This record gives sequence, structure tokens and C-alpha cells, in this order.
Amino acid sequence: MKLFKTLALTILLAVSLAGYVQKNEKGTRPNIVFILADDCTHWDIGCYGSKDSKTPNIDKLATQGMLFNRCYQAAPMCSPTRHNIYTGLYPVKTGAYPNHTMANPDTKSIVHYLNPLGYRIALSGKAHIAPASVFPFEYLSTGNNPDFALVENFLKEVKSNNEPFALMLCSNEPHSPWNKGDARLFNPEKITLPPHYVDTKETREAFCKYLAEINYLDGQVGEALDLLEKYGFSENTLVVFASEQGNSFPFAKWTCYEAGVSSALIARLPGVIRPNSTSGAIVEYCDLLPTFIDVAGGKIPEILDGKSLVPLFADGKGKVKDYSYSLQTTRGIGSGSEYFGIRSVVNEQYRYIWNLTPEMEFKNETNNNPDGNAFYYSSWVEEAKTNPGAEELIKKYSFRPEEELYDIKNDQWCKNNLAEKPELQTMKNELRKELVNWMKACGDKGQQTELEAFEHMPRKKHK
Repeated sequence: MKLFKTLALTILLAVSLAGYVQKNEKGTRPNIVFILADDCTHWDIGCYGSKDSKTPNIDKLATQGMLFNRCYQAAPMCSPTRHNIYTGLYPVKTGAYPNHTMANPDTKSIVHYLNPLGYRIALSGKAHIAPASVFPFEYLSTGNNPDFALVENFLKEVKSNNEPFALMLCSNEPHSPWNKGDARLFNPEKITLPPHYVDTKETREAFCKYLAEINYLDGQVGEALDLLEKYGFSENTLVVFASEQGNSFPFAKWTCYEAGVSSALIARLPGVIRPNSTSGAIVEYCDLLPTFIDVAGGKIPEILDGKSLVPLFADGKGKVKDYSYSLQTTRGIGSGSEYFGIRSVVNEQYRYIWNLTPEMEFKNETNNNPDGNAFYYSSWVEEAKTNPGAEELIKKYSFRPEEELYDIKNDQWCKNNLAEKPELQTMKNELRKELVNWMKACGDKGQQTELEAFEHMPRKKHK
């Protein structure tokens, strides 16, 4: 009976998508709207478990579609993440692996794949991609947030011309500085801080400002969905929301811990994706482009690193891949270490992290810029003078062993390093071998690749 039910769902999905392809031939193709946050730890969204966050629009979207619980990205920084999404390729392959980066000029992006299928492809909000020849979007804004007046004009045009479209709506929130939204919605004395934060008054105040900006982001999501409804696109549009890498508090952005590279991912497509469904399959950001091509009725190029998520849309079950891979290149980031490369792989239960230069101190704008956005961090340093727990957290963040291994089913915050446990040496070695094979396949030469980072950063290249 169970087998029959699964088969029936698979057939239903195939028929649904075949219907979309038929519509494509008649000029009424399914549309694609991709909404991307900026520096948002996915656990800080209501539908992903936060008791403090106020995200009614994102939470509602999750009830209308599928919530993915195991989505990962290839790099915990803004620019390589966006290159990875739009090209469907791992960062080192395109050259876009440091931050403030650029792809190799012969790289193809979503525009090159969907334009031949008759789609208009536009982007409004934060771009952070280069060069323009690789990403020839219709740009609907000049700022770092979606311009909804220009977005509405675009929707009017495609509605009038009966044109299928792919629209990227890229927010700048909740990227620091946290200066949008209303922090008074949150009580600093009552919120629950993550267990790997030093609990100080300054930290609580900063976290409330961050939550306020997530609430502001949620308003943008609501505005986008309202416009789709207004112009009659809700029923024939794949809507995907992703939270990007974790926030800029310690142990998230710029790291390969779970809070750094795991992401919210929600997908809605009426008639194909069942409302209020979930998936525990491991998926990656590089799977988004193949999914968009698949839904649009195109053939997925073999060169792409990702896999279509369409087979999961029926019931969320099944497997797309066994592993997800991530890297961090600290060279060139604001207030960063001269170099500190990190490589990581995760499977169903364990995350393995390889710190290429453990002799170096790990630095970034959080712990190496006391006058910057991480104004709360000095309170951590002060607390550490008398609090051994705070001292240990600071030490763990700034100084890393060569190898780290975490049981993410029981330790999602990656607090307990199991790399030296005798009973886990086989697992650690298997994951390291898998990681090294991935690096070789990408052309990643480890420390040499780290030292070449400036060659892939326009700001640094000619200095």
C-alpha cells in the first residue's frame, strides 16, 4: 500500500509538470520568483523554530508549500553564495570563491539558460555579482533592497505581454548594521539567545535589533507575495524563499558550522507542491538553477553541479545527494585574517571541518573590529575576564584545531568537537576522503587556492 501511494504521488507529480510543459508550448509558462534574505540564521525564523521572531509572511508561505530542513550553501558569504545560486556551479569552479568576487568570464548563468526558453529574467535588490556579461539580468533597482515600484511595473509588463518570467528579489536584510524594523517589538530580557553566545546586556540588545530586521525582511516577503496575487500570478508561479548564510554573530557567517552554511528553503507551486509539506533531504543552493530549468521545461546541462529538486516536490521524500560541501575563504574579507581557509562536508549525521591553517588566528569584522557593527563583542571580552565559559567561547571562535567533527543530530550548534573520539575515526576519515575528492573535482588546491583569492576579487586584483 505504501509503495502504491508513493508511486501514485510520483505519477501525479509527473502529470502536473507535464501540464506545465504543455502550457509552455502555448505561451503560458510557469513563472519563477526567488526571494533571498541576507545574513539570516534560519533558526531565527518562526517556521524553523524561533519562539521570538515575528515572521508571519514567511511562516504562511511555509504552510502553502514545502519547507526543506536540510538545505546548505557552498560558502557562508554573500558574493560567492549569489554566484553559486545563479550559475549552479561550486565556487572554485567559477573562480567566485572569496567575498566581493567575480566569476570567470566564460561562465554561464541563469539568464543564459532561461532566456532561450522565452523567459524574461530580472533582479531587484542586492546583486553582489560580476562581471555583467555573465549576469545580464534586467536590473530593477540600483539599491540593495528590492524596489517594489519597479517590480510592479515589471509585473504589469509581463502580464500585458503574456511573457513568462524569472524574478530574483534580493533583500539586504538582516545584514548588519541592524537599523531597520522596530526593535521595540522584542524584549531583550525575555528573548532566548543561542547557547553559543555570551549572555550580556549588549548581546541581547543587538539580537533584538537583528530580530527587528528579520521582521522587516518578512514585510518584504509579504509585499512580494501580495504583488503576485494582485496580478494573478500566484497559481502559476514557483516561489522559493532562502535565508542565505547565518548572521554575523560568532559561529555563523564566515564559518562552516551548521549555523553558518545551513539555510531556510521554502518552495510553493500550487498543484505540484503539497501545502504544509516538509523534506529532510540534503539539498544545496546549486540545486536551485537545475530546478528552475526543470520547472521551465528545459533540459538540465550536465555541466551543472546541482540536481533538480522537482522529484522531491511530490512528498518531500527520497534523496537528491548524500553530502553537501562548503568552503570559507577569509582572505580579503573585512578585518579578516591574512588567510584562513576552511573546507567542510556534511552527511546525514556528521559535519567534518578541515581548517587548513590552524596555526593562524581566525579573524573577521566580529572579533577584530571593536568599533564596527559587532559593538556587543567587547562585552564578551570583558565577561571572559571573570567567566570561564565566556573565555572558552572566545577561544573556540578565534583558535581552531585542524579537524573538527560534530554530531549535528544531537549538537546543531556544533559545540562539542568529536574529532579525537576513537570510535569516530572511521567516520572522520571517510568524510575527509569525500571532502578531498570534492576539492579535487573543483580544482581546489587548498592553501594555494586561498593565497590566490585576491586574483578573484576586483577590488584587490589591480592594487
